[in-house]
Amino acid sequence: MSDYNEMELMLSVASRQLEDNSVVIVGTGAPCAAAMLAQKTWAPHMTILFEAGGTGPELTRMPISVGDSRTFYRGLWATSMDNIMSMLQRGEVDAAFIGGAQIDMYGNINSTVIGDHSAPKVRFPGSGGANDLASLCWRSICMTIHSPKRFVDKIDFVTTPGFLNGPVSREKAGLPPDTGPSRVVTNLCVMGFHPDSKRMMVHTLHPGVTRNEVQENTGFELIWSDDINETPPPTDIELELLREQIDPEKLIIGREVQLR
Repeated sequence: MSDYNEMELMLSVASRQLEDNSVVIVGTGAPCAAAMLAQKTWAPHMTILFEAGGTGPELTRMPISVGDSRTFYRGLWATSMDNIMSMLQRGEVDAAFIGGAQIDMYGNINSTVIGDHSAPKVRFPGSGGANDLASLCWRSICMTIHSPKRFVDKIDFVTTPGFLNGPVSREKAGLPPDTGPSRVVTNLCVMGFHPDSKRMMVHTLHPGVTRNEVQENTGFELIWSDDINETPPPTDIELELLREQIDPEKLIIGREVQLR
């Protein structure tokens, strides 16, 4: 199983960002597949939450929505959205997956509009619960395709806060201290954020990807870790789980990653 596609690589890398004995809130699609993979490998005691109320289910099949009955199957708790959001406010959720149309150097995300808010070129669904998740979880993880249209110097609308304008910006805005974006997983690399400047910083390059390729597909100047390594590819066990148990219909892993 040495051959893998970019989506399988992204899912395996994203799953490795999750920790055992943690509480993680996910949506459907790729974030759910990554969480399922983590739970079936190195994080068997991880508790998965869904926004509609499913808490700690046994995920035998991929749910198609956050309210799918499969998100409650053999769960610890069948509750409601207000209780899930209350858990966020109490600081009981360790990590969340976040996505969107645009992201800037501080991890702020736009999933609302392209262009002026009053007369947008494109209007997207908006936050859903993403603002709450990124504001109140201890850390957030973004999975996205790497392109200059997504990684921009200035996003058109701040739907979901990252580090806002840099150091201490979150705290000044009233968000809990020691929270914020943690990792950005793309089809080219894995990035984090510089501990002082809070700017996006490259940690590992995916196999066959160069520094120039990453920078050329980013609309702002990246920071580079002092020790850039190659991202470990998916293992045979990870690929087997993704293909045979988590997504046998290939709804996620069968998607073609857009050309960058």
